[in-house]
Order: sequence, then C-alpha cells, then structure tokens
Amino acid sequence: MNEQHWTVDVAGVETTVRHERVADGRATLVFGHGAGSDMDHPRTRALVAALGAAGCDVASYNFLYRAVGKGAPDRMPKLQACLQAVIASVRARTEPRRLLLGGHSMGGRVASMLAADGAACDGLVLLGYPLHPAGKPERLRTAHLGRIAVPVLCCNGTRDALCTPDLMRAAIADLSNWTMHWLDGADHGYQVLKRSGRTEAEVLAEITATVAIWLRGGPGSG
Repeated sequence: MNEQHWTVDVAGVETTVRHERVADGRATLVFGHGAGSDMDHPRTRALVAALGAAGCDVASYNFLYRAVGKGAPDRMPKLQACLQAVIASVRARTEPRRLLLGGHSMGGRVASMLAADGAACDGLVLLGYPLHPAGKPERLRTAHLGRIAVPVLCCNGTRDALCTPDLMRAAIADLSNWTMHWLDGADHGYQVLKRSGRTEAEVLAEITATVAIWLRGGPGSG
C-alpha cells in the first residue's frame, strides 16, 4: 500500500490527512472518523483497511477538535468546513477520477450533510450512520437525506443503538439512490456478541465485500 501524509490549514488550525493508495483503486474515499475516535483509532484503522481491500484509495483525517486534542466534537459548520478543506486538498494532490465521501458515524453524517448541500462528489459510503442519538429515536437525523443526489451505500448493524432498523427503513423508503446493507448482529462499532457465532473480522469482511460490489455497480445487498 502506498501511503502519504500532508497537513491542511483550516482557519489557522492544521489537521493531518493520511492518503493510502491501493493497487487498481476504483475510487478515492475521503473518510471521517466517529465523534469519540480519530484517524488513528483501532476501529477507524480497521475500517480503512476494509475499504482498501474493497478497492478504495482512502484519505482519512482528523476533525479540528481532535487535531488540537479536544474530546468534544465541534459544531456542524466547523466539522463541514474541515471536511471541505480536506476534500479540496485531496483533489489538488491526487486528482481522483472518482471521489467518494463518507465515514463512520459522525464522519459519515458530516459527509452526508455536505453532499446534501451540493458538495461535488460521486457517491457516499456511510458506515454506522447515526440516524438518531442513543435512546432518542424521536430525534431523527433525516431532514437532509432526500436532498442527496448521488448514490449512497450505508452499512449499519442490526444492533446499532443509534439506528433503529424500522426507523431507517421508513426514512429511506422513497430514496431510490440509497443502498442499505444490514450487518446481522453487529452494534454501532461493528462488534458482535459471542453467542451470535460471528466475529468482528467476519463483519469487516462483509463490509469489504459489500463495498466492492457497490463500487462495481452491482446490486445492493439488503
């Protein structure tokens, strides 16, 4: 794997981008981490590896609050400004022929909101989309979904406390550009119970296979 790093200045604050290129990559995916993690978190690294195996060059990065060592996420406008700056840098440095946006949990939500506002991209890959806060299914994060014009692949676990399956199915029922894949027995961090008979490695392999099919324009899986 070919890896390079660079820094991006966002309103006077620098963040780091790690661009990992795979052999015969079908697309470049700008991938944001979840609220409680960062680009070096084991879960983020495992997901980046799974996406690379699916055929994606991946540009991961830290949101600004992580870049300066803070724990609480920034407000959405600041998160979006960071992502916009990272996208511009990836375009300038790598000249991708196909650019995807996405991320895990909050990182995917930021990407989806930016795409809904018209950010130029060729598709979204959302892993563990946080449809609602934990324990608050009445606070749906769906208002912008219908404004996303590009193809979307979303992979959530059936035990995800931030994405009640029935509510998600209702939210995307009329969205023809949305491919939803359910990972049986997985939670928001893609962990599974021992009694399920599955392993986290198997869940990650399922993500790899699902993304690979989607990149090739194949049928959705769920």
